[in-house]
Amino acid sequence: MTDKIESMLDALESGRLTRRQFAVSVAALAASAVGAPGARAAIPKKGGPRAVSINHITVRVPDIYRTARFYQDFFGMPLMQQGAGVLILGVENSFFGIEQSVTGAATVDHFDFGIANFKADETRALLREHNLQPLDKTSQESFKFRDPDGFLVQVNGPDYGGHVK
Repeated sequence: MTDKIESMLDALESGRLTRRQFAVSVAALAASAVGAPGARAAIPKKGGPRAVSINHITVRVPDIYRTARFYQDFFGMPLMQQGAGVLILGVENSFFGIEQSVTGAATVDHFDFGIANFKADETRALLREHNLQPLDKTSQESFKFRDPDGFLVQVNGPDYGGHVK
């Protein structure tokens, strides 16, 4: 790859390649390297859990009722569950969680994948093999972990309906 970049730099410096062409070429080269042999994914493509749905997304907001009202009015999402500081709105076979922010900032808290044939202990073991730590060590229904970029990810069976404490 280094040889290709050197060649593109020579072409850029000699005027045979514009800055825009150089930038696009380097981006394409980098993108092709992501799936190159020897590139290691955090979870293997074969043998790992297979996500079959985005079960839900949960946000934290300053005013859960204002946010819920918007999504209910604009998108027609019905209230499915509620509890202290949390509302769950229905989206067909998935849902949208709205939680009260303790900092006052609006953020995406986590997203959840429905996993085919979900087996919590097997999924935890696979995460540990890849140096990722499940945040709950006992639940058989659902648990969260931080992905390699630090995003909070929840996994469970595809029919998980959420629950409010």
